[in-house]
Amino acid sequence: MTTYERPFGRVFEDFVVGDVYRHWPGKTITEHDDHLFCLLTMNHHPLHLDAWFAEHETVQGANVVVGNLVYSLALGMSVPDVSGSAIANLEVESLQHRYPTFHGDTIYAETRVLEAVESSSKPDRGVVTVETRAFNQHGDEVCYFRRKVMVWKRDSLPQRKGLPAESED
Repeated sequence: MTTYERPFGRVFEDFVVGDVYRHWPGKTITEHDDHLFCLLTMNHHPLHLDAWFAEHETVQGANVVVGNLVYSLALGMSVPDVSGSAIANLEVESLQHRYPTFHGDTIYAETRVLEAVESSSKPDRGVVTVETRAFNQHGDEVCYFRRKVMVWKRDSLPQRKGLPAESED
């Protein structure tokens, strides 16, 4: 029998400028997802919550998924590939909503490594700059963001505590 440890995030040495991580699986956004997120975040704009208003009084003609939900999903999709072992997310340099997302759309995301710089003050870490793009099921880019993440170097990555090792009886 072989036991496999699933990697979750990367260390500094794993980030190669130009590499692209295609995150999987995607997520179909339901009306319930959108309404719950809007209500949890106190965004009560009728564009997101009122079907009649959206159909009759907006340019889009239908409810539009609140942009921060789309961003949050794409960010969350990137965690296993990018920041799962991070020390900290340092900043979001840019966030753009490029195309509306509607109830029933499925979001997919990918992240490209733009820069990896060793820390000048702490030799156990570095800062990685990445850009993430989210697409709908038609291939339209619905969201783009660029962020900086502080990550451990391989030799300094803390040991994960979790399930105990199996005993051999």
